[in-house]
Amino acid sequence: MTTPIATLYDATLPDLEALLAEWGQPRYRARQIYRQLYVNLVDDPQHMTDLPRALRDRLSSDTALTSIALVQVQQGDQGMTRKALFRLPNDAVVETVLMVYADRATVCVSTQAGCAMGCVFCATGTLGLLRNLSTGDIVAQTMWAARELRGINPDLHLTNLVFMGMGEPFANYNRWWAAVERLHDPQGFDFGARRMTVSTVGLVPGIRRLADEDLPINLAISLHAPNDTLRSELMPVNNRYPLADLLDATREYISKTRRRVSFEYVLLQGRNDTPELAHELGRLLRDEHAEPLLYHVNLIPWNPVPGTPLDRSSRNRVLAFQRALQEHGVPCTVRVERGVEIAAACGQLAGQARQSQPSSINVEFV
Repeated sequence: MTTPIATLYDATLPDLEALLAEWGQPRYRARQIYRQLYVNLVDDPQHMTDLPRALRDRLSSDTALTSIALVQVQQGDQGMTRKALFRLPNDAVVETVLMVYADRATVCVSTQAGCAMGCVFCATGTLGLLRNLSTGDIVAQTMWAARELRGINPDLHLTNLVFMGMGEPFANYNRWWAAVERLHDPQGFDFGARRMTVSTVGLVPGIRRLADEDLPINLAISLHAPNDTLRSELMPVNNRYPLADLLDATREYISKTRRRVSFEYVLLQGRNDTPELAHELGRLLRDEHAEPLLYHVNLIPWNPVPGTPLDRSSRNRVLAFQRALQEHGVPCTVRVERGVEIAAACGQLAGQARQSQPSSINVEFV
């Protein structure tokens, strides 16, 4: 009986070796396939020209690269920002964004279709959780970006991979982490762990679990408010993991890893962008009675989401908020905006493309 493989991108190298052994093929053929997938970025077994024709034909007939299908690609910023929409077998959709700069190229990858976290400013949250993505689904998005970048300029390579797309990575931890390991594998894509960043709404168990992992990927935490009352209004997850617990877990993470944490703060006009709240945030992060934090704050101008009763902070308010934080010695920068004209905020394009109402699915902490 053939070893079950959902897709080639879901398969580890040992999985491929087992499959090829059952097909009566030598072990080294699996390594050839693995290299074609992750080094040569081949997206069709027929293009794996170092394989015998019969093996290429069987791979084409008996396997698939991925279960997600590219639906469309939108371009902005003179083609330097590209947003892909992928459809899953259950008709859910996910998004991937490639952002090319003069000195780097970043891909933003989704880990779930939709999201159950319900943050009021997030387009993805309006979809609800449709399903977790498989490891192969996550890997496939990165491979699309690598091929797309090669088409823009063959001399360019991905420099940064951020798990900041649709979904909460720590609510799909096992599959997400398997994707991290696959993409990091020196025998394959060989992407440096320190060039990966995962963003969480603040799932404390996930932060503590990440602190014990072997690969030193970067951690970003969505903060968006300096007190529990406001944060719970904006982010319902705060009712489960309030700020005190979140900061305790963050200190534990920093103590174990000695890595800097990024706090993300989306600025919403009149809701969380006043100077008073900036000073409150400064006092929270520079608490003299607590162990100092190794951190940086990213101030993020909000990409408007149609249908939400929220407004985008003006440039003057963004800069005033930054100055107030700096008065407390808080290291902070304002994130450069990309892709506004192509609905590059997480979930915007998926929301436009969705043709049916999402089903109700419980959050799976795995």
